Amino acid sequence: MTEGKLANYLKETKLEMGGRPDAPGSGNWRYAQDEDGIGWLVLDCENALVNTISDAVLRQLDGHLQQIEAALPRALVIRSGKAAGFAAGADIDGLAGMEPGETEALLTEAHGVLDRLEGLSCPTIAVVHGAALGAGFELALACDYRIAIDGASFGLPEVRLGLHPGLGGTVRLPELIDPTAAMEMMLTGSSAHTKKAKKLGIADLVVEERHVVAAIASLLEGKNRNQSRGLMAKAFSLSSARSLAADRMRRKAEEKAPKAHYPAPYALIDNWVKHGNDPAAMKEAEIASFAHLLQTDTSKNLIRAFFLRRTLKNAAGDADNINHVHVVGAGIMGAEIATWIAMQGKRVTVADPEEKALGAMIRQVTRICKDAHKDALETRDTLDRLMPDPMGYGVQRADLVIEAGPEKPEAKAGIFAELARRMKTGSILATNTSSLRLAQFLEDVPAKTRFAGLHFFNPVSKVPLVEVVSHDKTSNDTRTRLLAFCTAIDRLPVAVADTPGFLVNRALMPYLLEALLMMDEGVAKERIDQAALRFGMPMGPVTLADQVGLDICLDVAESLKKSLDAPVADIPSLLRDKVQAGDLGRKSGRGFYDWSEGTPKPHAAAGDDPDLSDRLLLPMLNACAECVRTGVVGSVDEADAAMIFATGFAPFRGGPLHYARARGHDEIHQRLQQLTEAHGPRFRPDAYWRDAERNV
Repeated sequence: MTEGKLANYLKETKLEMGGRPDAPGSGNWRYAQDEDGIGWLVLDCENALVNTISDAVLRQLDGHLQQIEAALPRALVIRSGKAAGFAAGADIDGLAGMEPGETEALLTEAHGVLDRLEGLSCPTIAVVHGAALGAGFELALACDYRIAIDGASFGLPEVRLGLHPGLGGTVRLPELIDPTAAMEMMLTGSSAHTKKAKKLGIADLVVEERHVVAAIASLLEGKNRNQSRGLMAKAFSLSSARSLAADRMRRKAEEKAPKAHYPAPYALIDNWVKHGNDPAAMKEAEIASFAHLLQTDTSKNLIRAFFLRRTLKNAAGDADNINHVHVVGAGIMGAEIATWIAMQGKRVTVADPEEKALGAMIRQVTRICKDAHKDALETRDTLDRLMPDPMGYGVQRADLVIEAGPEKPEAKAGIFAELARRMKTGSILATNTSSLRLAQFLEDVPAKTRFAGLHFFNPVSKVPLVEVVSHDKTSNDTRTRLLAFCTAIDRLPVAVADTPGFLVNRALMPYLLEALLMMDEGVAKERIDQAALRFGMPMGPVTLADQVGLDICLDVAESLKKSLDAPVADIPSLLRDKVQAGDLGRKSGRGFYDWSEGTPKPHAAAGDDPDLSDRLLLPMLNACAECVRTGVVGSVDEADAAMIFATGFAPFRGGPLHYARARGHDEIHQRLQQLTEAHGPRFRPDAYWRDAERNV
């Protein structure tokens, strides 16, 4: 990159940079000094949209630091040249498949680089915009100061990969802020956004982008020095104090991440108790523990889930050519869909004959934006892009129309017939149906080739998966544009065929219905939910049914019962009774559980209940297998990804079919046969399990 092009690039990013290189620089870093003698070291990973901290990045950083040591600037500023953010963490591709010895050697070398940065005799300042995650945050922690641009976030999410920080984060963060707060961040993988980061002491200053240079000057003049830094760390210098805190941490971790499933939090706690007052020993323990955890099945499967997420994102193109979206229906799902799309920068109009629903939707926007850590300006911009449209005028200008009306065939057919008269030529019509066949509506839609399904899951802001449903007449162009649209709005698309329940609900309903049948048999709902929780599901099936809505569960169950060739469990009368009584679950305040005081928590007790867990989970695995075999979904990986990201299927197991392979297809087949003999044909093993090629 020439000097002129570089200057233009920096200008286009609108990032405040004091130094302008005299030469183009090389590799992933650029360095220059400004007229005040301040060195600017800019991370800008080659051929990438975001920065990651790879072995090459660290080696090149070490080379720059050697030169900086020889000619010290007045101060060193490190920041990202990517508009997307500071750094997204370590290069997972480089870690996957490493042997323990290789990992320890790599981490030891990386520690040496960050120790060198920390040891510079001039002040060092990290300027963070966007996200500083994992190794990116650890890079910032090795600096003396951190300036956060408004909207920045800091996090150490390694626990979500079955790991803990490995580049000194377990040492530096507890030394910087309250050690219990530091441990909570690392144990949960939660991020500290701008205000919280300042309150915790992670960020020394929070400023707007245009004030970066002034903020650096202020820090160097000593006007904003944090005098309390390290005081809380001293309070936990005694192992007895750490032990007491650790007991509470272990109990809290056990509620959401049992040690048998997620060893990383407990390894981190043990290291902190043993070495929390000895930084050198803590670093050694961190390296050894990280290398060990990387070899566990938990970490391997969570990394598999990470790659599955990336595959879904990358499989779609980036040219959706959809600027204006019109949503029909401002109910719970329609409002969530519209709000999320507007948050991602698309223009959205929402039609609903009930003005009350449109008003409720607008009130809901603020809550969703707040939950997504959007600031006041971003919330305002979302509201500006989201327009209530009671008369539905927006349909005439929309590139994509999403129908989110009642899950009733006659209602949807009426909506489609009306839209056919009003939609502009070339626009796409998508339905958010959760189980209805698209084929039954082909005579009602404006253009068969531009009709498809976009099945979002509730809540849209929390569940990242979207099923892109194609019928026999859906064009490749329509499917491709919808896949790209999903990635454009930061959702994960999976292509599925037009079949009853598609993939997720087809696999999920046997799981939910089996739970209700057990209740009908007299098994306590708490025991049923506990069996699922012990397996690793994020919530039990009875709780999940309440969360989804018992009326929706009933609609989907009846649809599958009517449409599927495979045996489906009888719909328990207790489900019909609840729906008839208006006890619909979370949305009505009462279902099988009482939701008046928030989410019920039937915590998992000690011990296993394999009979119950197999009855619950194997019908789901069987349905996934059938969907892969019959082409409802393209591959095992896509099926696993869909179930992980739509239902939260125990991610540490790598997905339902990955779990089945690890357990053994023959064992799954045998166990399903046993359940068939005991409980009936709904457990009949699919032909998938006896396919020799799939057993390889």
